[in-house]
Formats: sequence, structure tokens, C-alpha cells
Amino acid sequence: MVEALLVDVFSLPANLQNNIQGLLCNIVETIEKCSSTPAPFVYVMCCQRQGSERNGEHESLLPALRDFQSLKKRLEVVHAPSTAAALYTIKQSLDKKDLSIIKVILPTLRKDLMKAYIDHLFTAVYQFEFEDLQVASDCENLKIPEPESEGQKLSTQDMTLIQSEIQMYLESLPSLKGELTILRSSLIPDDTFLHGFTTRTGGISYIPTLSSCNLFSSSKRRDPQVVVKENLRRLANAAGFNPETFHRVKIDHANAVCIMGKTEPDSYDGIITNQKGVTIAAPGADCIPVLFADPVRKACGAAHSGWKGTLLGVSMATVNAMVSAYGCNVKDILVVLGPSVGPCCYTLPHESATEFHRIDPKCVRLFDSANPYIDIRRATRILLERGGILPENIQDDSVTDQNQNVTFCTACHPDKFYSHFRDGTNFGTQIGFISIKD
Repeated sequence: MVEALLVDVFSLPANLQNNIQGLLCNIVETIEKCSSTPAPFVYVMCCQRQGSERNGEHESLLPALRDFQSLKKRLEVVHAPSTAAALYTIKQSLDKKDLSIIKVILPTLRKDLMKAYIDHLFTAVYQFEFEDLQVASDCENLKIPEPESEGQKLSTQDMTLIQSEIQMYLESLPSLKGELTILRSSLIPDDTFLHGFTTRTGGISYIPTLSSCNLFSSSKRRDPQVVVKENLRRLANAAGFNPETFHRVKIDHANAVCIMGKTEPDSYDGIITNQKGVTIAAPGADCIPVLFADPVRKACGAAHSGWKGTLLGVSMATVNAMVSAYGCNVKDILVVLGPSVGPCCYTLPHESATEFHRIDPKCVRLFDSANPYIDIRRATRILLERGGILPENIQDDSVTDQNQNVTFCTACHPDKFYSHFRDGTNFGTQIGFISIKD
């Protein structure tokens, strides 16, 4: 059932402009009559490009639209300088109300254009159907149809302009939750490597569990790729790396490693490089973003180590790849464990906890309970040391000087970090990143 109605009156045909209130009344009454649930929220989108010849026409519509808005409690008129700005404003309202099923009523000539904007600004969490502005009179039209398979009708130039408009708009938005903050380890020499671990501040993601510097997008979350890309651009500017040469692991919760410059696996949780100026990264919201640096051979790596990857030895797999590909000596490799869920908060079913208990009983607390507390950091350190990494070349939450600590518990610090364990399925993601300086 339709949860929200979006009526696009941009480029409205002249014969419909004179009776905009009557047109909208008919649309809303039809929706209300056919709805078995409370009437959907209605957004009337009125936007134009600055300098457009149609500006005067749209300005003349505003008084009528605002009068109409005063008559309908669940109706909002969104007037913005661009389609991107109007749609993003509406998206914020939809997300605040947790609405996902949207009916778009618009002039036929705007349909393909609107679909392109929606494809960029929304994810698969949302369902859209489209209807010509002059129809909207048949209850059968309120059903959500199967996804359409029609081809893209817009030209490459049109798509480029749309992408540019969206990017410019997102770049204009203020940062949320304060300044962008990067945590750095004193173990990794900053004369050779650029590195850091992000926190959740300084981006533009606005959904509470994703706010504000979310750095991962998926079809199951409400943050689109364009927003993540803008957050990454801001991070790159603050940190000093090129976002165009940025590579993030393709998570599989296993132990495959990608060697930059060679054939890229379909999925992998570790990545290594010896190329200068290439930034590699691993995400983590509770899983550990692990960074590796060899200042002798000038090589580096990043790994995503959740509980499954930890048991599968993804960190040592990354070390071994550096040794094999770049001739690194395992005793020269420095390893830093980033923000991740701590043993204070993280539990697993007893069957999985048993695997950690085999690594070392100290990796498990309350072992006899149904859901023991697990220390994936300790397990990671133990496996690294067994593989030949020197104990003093590993930085984790065992540091005595807390001013040097970067391995905070993500679940314990909601103001600083995202946490899947704490926030549920629509969670944000921070990253650990590293590159070799030119």
C-alpha cells in the first residue's frame, strides 16, 4: 500500500497550471478513497533551475500551492532550486517517518528524468511506482507494480548533468555532528605512510544510526552511494589522499586477500599494495579494521576481521600475502587494530564461542553461558604472534597509555562510532585506511 505520494509539478503543462488546486484535490481524494489505511503523506515538488525561463510560472504557482497546503495536514509543498535539492529534502522527510513505498505522479516528459534522480538518491529499500499527472483516477493504479525493465532513454550528456547537479548539491550541505575526526596510531611512521581510522562525525548522512560520516552503502540501508561518495570526498580532503585511487575490500567474512595490480577476486577481506599514492581500506562497525605497514619494504595492507574472519585467520593471510608478494620480513610488519566491538559488549552463541576458547580460554568470558562474551581482538593478536609478528609491533586495546589508544569499543561509544551490534540493521560504517606517501 502506498505510504507517500510525490506530485511533481515541475514543467507542468499550461492547461493544468490554471487549476492546480483542483488538480491536486482530485489526486489526493482519489488516493484517500482507495486507501484502506490512513491517507498517505503527500509531497508536492515544485523546483526549477536558477535562471530558467519558467521561473515566473513556478513563482505564480506558489501562492496556490501554499493555500492548498494549509488545507491538508499531511501535505507538504517542497520548493527548491533544483530537482536534486527537492528530492533530497523529500527523502529526509520520508526517512524521518520511516516510509518506503512511494507513488510518483508527474508529467510524462519528466518520467525518465525523475527515475534517473531516484536511482542516484535512493536505494533498494524504497519502492517507487510512476503515473502520468493527468491520470490518477483509478484505484487499480495504486498497486505497486513489478519493477520495470525498460531501457534508459536519457542521453549520456543528460546523465552527466544529473550526476553533476547531485554532486554539487551534496557538496553544498553542511557537515553534521561536528568536525571530521581521524584517529591515528603512533606505531605507524607518518613519514612513510598516510593512515587513519574514521569516526562517525563530519559527514552528511542524516539518518540517526548512519549519521554522519557513514562510509558504506548497501541495498539494505537508506544511505545511497552518492552520499557515501561525498563523505569519502570530505574524508580524503581532510586526510590528504586522492579519492579516485581509493580501494576498499569487498567483504566476504573470510580470508581472501587482493594484491593491488593483480586480478581482483570477486570478494576479499584483505588488500595489500606497494604502490605509492594508492589508498586501501577496510570497513568496520564492530568487526576490526586492521592496518599493516612495513616501513622497510614500503608496503601496506588493510583487513576486515569479524568473528568469522578472525577464526579463518584473515590478518595472518594479509601478512603472508605481503611476505609473498613484496618480500616483506614478518618481523618488520607493524599491525594496528582499529575501533571494534570489545569483549565488554560482544557475545556469540556457545558453539561459536568454543572456537575462540580453543585459541585461548582468555578470549572468552562466561564460557559456560548460552552466549559468552568474546574478545576478537585478543584472538587476533594471538594468531598474529603465532604467525611471527612481534608482540611490540601490534597495537590494540592493551596499550597502557590511553592517549595512544585507537582500539575503542564501538558499541560503548555511540557518539564516536557506528555499531551493528548496538544499532541494528540500518547501521553506519567507519573505515581504517592506509597508503604509502609519494
